[in-house]
Amino acid sequence: MRRTKTIIITLLFFLGLLGLVGCNSPSSDYADDKKNETNTSSLLYESSMDLEYAENFTVDYYTGGYVILTTIPDSQKFLIVPEDKEIPKDIDENIIILKRPIKNLYLVASAVMDMFSELDGLDAITFSGQKEENWYIEKAKEAMAQGDILYAGKYSKPDYELLVSKECSLAIENTMITHSPEVLEKLKDFNIPAMIEYSSHESHPLGRVEWVKFFGALIGKEDKAFEIFDEQLNILNNLNSDSKTDKTVAFFYVTSNGLISVRQSNDYVPKMIELAGGKYIFENLGDPDSKRSTLNMQVEEFYNSAKDADYIIYNSSIDGGVSNIDELISKCELLKDFKAVKNGNVWCTTNDMYQQSLSNGYMIEDIHLMLTDQNRDAMHYLFRLND
Repeated sequence: MRRTKTIIITLLFFLGLLGLVGCNSPSSDYADDKKNETNTSSLLYESSMDLEYAENFTVDYYTGGYVILTTIPDSQKFLIVPEDKEIPKDIDENIIILKRPIKNLYLVASAVMDMFSELDGLDAITFSGQKEENWYIEKAKEAMAQGDILYAGKYSKPDYELLVSKECSLAIENTMITHSPEVLEKLKDFNIPAMIEYSSHESHPLGRVEWVKFFGALIGKEDKAFEIFDEQLNILNNLNSDSKTDKTVAFFYVTSNGLISVRQSNDYVPKMIELAGGKYIFENLGDPDSKRSTLNMQVEEFYNSAKDADYIIYNSSIDGGVSNIDELISKCELLKDFKAVKNGNVWCTTNDMYQQSLSNGYMIEDIHLMLTDQNRDAMHYLFRLND
């Protein structure tokens, strides 16, 4: 009797283990989580997009061609419905629904235009938050000149009448919109959904580039998006493994009120300098938990901290830049005593660097060429300032 009882207990124990294994299968749990997130029984989770560096979005695929995009900082979800499929009736009311083909977008986030341009997706954009003359993306300028893309006001003052009359389907904002919450409310009142792109929150330079996959999934051009990203990834991978140098770099611009704007040490620009083989001159500048990328300092503080930098790079994407060292010194007299100025190691970014959001791989390569004194004629977004 005792032996029979022992056998029964043992069998129950192993059956319990089998039950635990079945219930806690990672793939099963993840699929269940995805199903619960959408709060609908009509969508069956299939897979998720592979991401290398981006940490602020996800792309999940469901049977029948349905896609759910999620921006992680605000947990906003977007359900992309195939053109020939019905909208699920039991979908969560907080999920924004977009039906293919995706059209009539209002693109306010300037860094995203380059992505749509390279994806051959400008036909999805009808409205721009920039005027024609402010674009460095040639295809965008041409589309606006031809009237295919219309100026619909900047982020803080949209042309609501135009957006409504032309049936805007989605406003793509950058994080600046958080300073104008009344705009988001007004868009909502007019039944215009909005999304915030958080590429600026990515700590790795290629994490920013990888947002091309998000927008590729939005307009159904994932294959093209992966090609674009892989091109930039290959540039980084092809840098020599021995590219590390001890050379220091300061990256800055002079504000209109005479302060020096520099990047926080945890920003993506110092990371690009590091990946290129250099060392950002400010090792522990700023709050690592802050999402701000820049901070301003007094000229004297900048001088004391950066005067011995081996290279200085002036960020021209803000104020239009300078064409020679004399122009730079006219903005800040103390620069003439900098080691890099005396040695002729003064560089400037091209004006279009910020709008060329897919350029980070090339920018890393440019900084590497600068630091190693190699084939500087092959640079894309950096040029040397002469006297």
